[in-house]
Amino acid sequence: MGTEILLYGGLLLFAFSIMWTVYTIFSVNEDTKALSWATGDAPDKSDSPIINLSRPLVHQLTLKYAKRIKNPSFRKGIDYKILTAGLENELNTDEFIGLKILWGIVFPVMLLVINFSLSLGYPWPVFVVAIPLGWFIPDFHANKHKKNRYNSIIIDLPFFVDLLALSTQAGADFIGAIQKISDKAENSTLAKEFDKVLRDIRLGSTREQALKNMSYRLDIAEVTSFVNVLTDADSTGASIGDVLKEQSEQMRLERFVRAEKAGARASQAILIPMMLFIIPAVFIMVFAPVGLQFVYGGGN
Repeated sequence: MGTEILLYGGLLLFAFSIMWTVYTIFSVNEDTKALSWATGDAPDKSDSPIINLSRPLVHQLTLKYAKRIKNPSFRKGIDYKILTAGLENELNTDEFIGLKILWGIVFPVMLLVINFSLSLGYPWPVFVVAIPLGWFIPDFHANKHKKNRYNSIIIDLPFFVDLLALSTQAGADFIGAIQKISDKAENSTLAKEFDKVLRDIRLGSTREQALKNMSYRLDIAEVTSFVNVLTDADSTGASIGDVLKEQSEQMRLERFVRAEKAGARASQAILIPMMLFIIPAVFIMVFAPVGLQFVYGGGN
């Protein structure tokens, strides 16, 4: 057992040392410009070490092949995935595709090396399945970010709408209310999106178009509903303050309903461990003495 642990540990260290050596070789003398995009901007550092370690390899090995993939629908889907995940300052489309190509090759190769090194005897379908798993590693990263953004926005949205309703009913204009609330919530994902709305308006977009752009970026049903209500109010000339107040009440009700559904799902999920662990333990405690008495007492 101890020998196997040492073998696994040594193999992992060996694999890590190879990756680090390759990373160092390809990133040596690699200035910011070499990893920048066509706009000349340097991408933000990712919170994923896999992305950070892979980026220089992508630029050296697979980016040129990623640029050759011209399928419009495929590239549009990647663009939208990056946008809705909030990764537009971290990855561009070519890098995302390059990561998919890189890990679609590297992941099965790493698994193959481990298989032969440790004589694990994996059948060949395992390595075939490893190819799409590696291909989808960037998608897993994007989906994780999108889920985190969704959770953050769903929590913040009712409070933002409440504050907007109070501000507009107190006499502030809608744009000024957004600016004030965004300034007070600097680290909020929703505040950053409202900042983009203000930026679009300053650049000449109408309020309706700027809000629809936010709805498109977020791809969240609650935000889309909120934007539709505001645009309908604009088109009909209704009071924004009254509309926001009604919307905040509706969102509070929806949040309460979601909490009730989550509680119901949790109570149902509890039944599984109860059936597997608690109820058998209770039966053992209750009937074990009876069974022992029956066995050793001859049934008397």
